[in-house]
Amino acid sequence: MKLNKEALKERSEFEKKGIILPRFDSDIVFENTEKAPTWIHFGAGNIFRGFIARVAQVLLNEGLSDTGVIAADTFDYEIINKIYKPHDNLTLMADLKPTGDVSYEVIGSIPLALCANFKYEEDHKKLVKIFTAPSLQLVSFTITEKGYSLRSMDGNLLPVVVSDAENGPSCPNHAMSIVCSMLLERFKSGALPLAVVSMDNCSHNGDKLKSSILEIASMWKEKGFVDDSFIAYLNDETKISFPWSMIDKITPRPDASVEKMIKEDLGIDDMAPITTDRGTFIAPFVNAEVPQYLVIEDSFPNGRPQFEKAGVYMTDRDTVNKSERMKVTTCLNPLHTSLAVFGCLLGYTRISDEMKNPTLVSLITKMGYDEGLKVVTDPKILSPEAFITEVIKERLPNPYIPDAPQRIATDTSLKVPIRFGETIKSYIASDELDVTSLTYIPLTIAGWFRYLLGVDDNGNKMELSSDPLMEDLQKELANVKFGEPESAFGNIDGLLRNKSLFAADLVECGLKEKIESMLSDMLKGNGAVLSTITKYVG
Repeated sequence: MKLNKEALKERSEFEKKGIILPRFDSDIVFENTEKAPTWIHFGAGNIFRGFIARVAQVLLNEGLSDTGVIAADTFDYEIINKIYKPHDNLTLMADLKPTGDVSYEVIGSIPLALCANFKYEEDHKKLVKIFTAPSLQLVSFTITEKGYSLRSMDGNLLPVVVSDAENGPSCPNHAMSIVCSMLLERFKSGALPLAVVSMDNCSHNGDKLKSSILEIASMWKEKGFVDDSFIAYLNDETKISFPWSMIDKITPRPDASVEKMIKEDLGIDDMAPITTDRGTFIAPFVNAEVPQYLVIEDSFPNGRPQFEKAGVYMTDRDTVNKSERMKVTTCLNPLHTSLAVFGCLLGYTRISDEMKNPTLVSLITKMGYDEGLKVVTDPKILSPEAFITEVIKERLPNPYIPDAPQRIATDTSLKVPIRFGETIKSYIASDELDVTSLTYIPLTIAGWFRYLLGVDDNGNKMELSSDPLMEDLQKELANVKFGEPESAFGNIDGLLRNKSLFAADLVECGLKEKIESMLSDMLKGNGAVLSTITKYVG
């Protein structure tokens, strides 16, 4: 069997294998979407296909919508050309349960997939048509936090952003410039309303998105490409809203064991992953855990799909903020990052295998319950204690989730200020808590510095996951050496004082000596990382 629209005509062949199929006519959905698009999404990767597009599928299956979600990518066009198009925009979803059971569903809610760049002329024309359609209700994003960043670690604009500022909206290349140019098209078509919704896993994501869009627009205004009326349009929440959201679903890289099951148990061919020239490892299938959460601020000036009928929490900004802070700063992401850093150093390739190590489990348990929950914000719609218990007891130990610490360690510099910095700031601001009492967060920060040396706990060279600030970080750590524990002292002040990195000055708040001491312990030689964790965890 193949995964394409022609093969789906033989529904019985899929259903005999227990594969859930779309319950709507894809041709009608395509026609409706082409005539009156309602939803376009930037970021065509796994979290989109395995979660966001599935929300759209539920609405279509239940007859609550008659249009699909259009996929667009601004970064890796091979995803569109080599994964989407050969399979008629279909995805095979594999739900991996802790019992070892796997359920499959064909996601068919994506009628159109576009390369979102002016260099792809036909796709660009379609993009403009979509953004100028009065029917369009929202544009959403899963482009990762770095997709919104306009600056490098030194605070200077990225070269691509400088180029976009000079050349204007006719030929943008950065994701934010491309989106801003499309919003300009919508403005010129009558200042039509739209919700611009980040669904990325970062704090106050709506504000980050808005800030970047406005900065691009302001640079264009300075160059004379736009005027004040466009800036006013972007700032008018009755026209353009930037809702906040919180998203949570562990969606690892496609795994060879899942590919094998699809081939041997289901008999579906041509499902092998590819590695694009941009380094994206992606397949026609998505493997992921079952638990998922999406909380969105209900601010949609042109209407919206009935998201709440598809399991999405629709609420106010304050509740979104509390839900996001609960997850990102306390109940999941800090634990994930700690496991990523130490997992790489200790030679693990699966998060679930790390959860068999009682020392590592004790580390993240104490970080979450003893340090995080003291400053957690309770969103009321979700229980923080129940959430963190599900994470530690069920989600992270799931042996059938092929998630790697190396994947989680990607772009750690962009995650640290939120995943650890926010808790540190809360302790600093508290009249009842002492920031210097923190142990497990400083231990992870020291572990991250140790990780950045590129030497594992056995003293062997270790490949590091990609990070946009890697070069700058390693320059700051140039005098810190494996096997030289004294080199931890006096050589990390620059990093510790970097508020953009940690959201606080760690020297000023009194954590310097603790982190230096922990790092020094980890530099002593082979096995020092594990022995240091054990020392502090007890």
